[in-house]
Amino acid sequence: MKKFNNLFMGVLVCAFMFSVTAYSQEDGAEAQPEPMIVTITTAHWNADSDVDFSDWEKTEKEFFDKVTSKNDLIVSSSFYTHYFTPDNSEVVMVNMYKSMADIAKANDASNKLIEAAWPEKDARDAFFDKQASYYNPNHSDEVYTTLPFMKQINTTSTEPLLFYVRTNKTGNGGKGYKEFFDNITMKNKYIKGFFTHRHRWGSDGRDTLESGVYDNLGDIERGFAENQRLIEAYWPDEEKRKTFFKDYDKYVTGHGDAIYSGVPGLSK
Repeated sequence: MKKFNNLFMGVLVCAFMFSVTAYSQEDGAEAQPEPMIVTITTAHWNADSDVDFSDWEKTEKEFFDKVTSKNDLIVSSSFYTHYFTPDNSEVVMVNMYKSMADIAKANDASNKLIEAAWPEKDARDAFFDKQASYYNPNHSDEVYTTLPFMKQINTTSTEPLLFYVRTNKTGNGGKGYKEFFDNITMKNKYIKGFFTHRHRWGSDGRDTLESGVYDNLGDIERGFAENQRLIEAYWPDEEKRKTFFKDYDKYVTGHGDAIYSGVPGLSK
């Protein structure tokens, strides 16, 4: 049985042995709910010009409706495509689980749902051959742990949302993240949602992700300007502002930026 959406399972089983379980609060934050586990699979479009992509979303929607949406062990799931990234072939699939153990359990549950949705082997194989044809065999997998710095998505836009993803390389020390988040990020009207994830298993243990959600590309630029306005309003004294960011900037040693477009019909 060929199931592209489950390709990462063989790799992720190794994460049970090597994952880090530590989780800490920052800046004396109040107790938070248990962190969730986030799996991120980055796939790539098939470069074969003979492949017909016109019904890609329809095919993935069928799998989503029959399998992903019915699997209660998958807390949330979403697809993202390239908007401004170094590689325009990227297709990113994100799933969230309550625990590492639930990843394997969810895979078993998905297999049962697959067999129920396509009981005839020939029809099942034909569907998954078609689904797999959209992508090349190369993909990467990462596992992250959610952090408590979260702003739930709140927007009236009916267009696909844009996700500005900043991949930070963890620095040495730093303080003030919660203060900045509470007084700047949470109050920025252009940031419609915000999520932070910390590396748990994958290629680089220094990675921490910040994902800001925006209605459109212009709002990303306006959001930067609004951040600066809020910063100057919250720290009107320039010397105090410089002192704060001297410590705050120690959180990261560098970062990379990318913008992805959400696929509304493939999200739960």
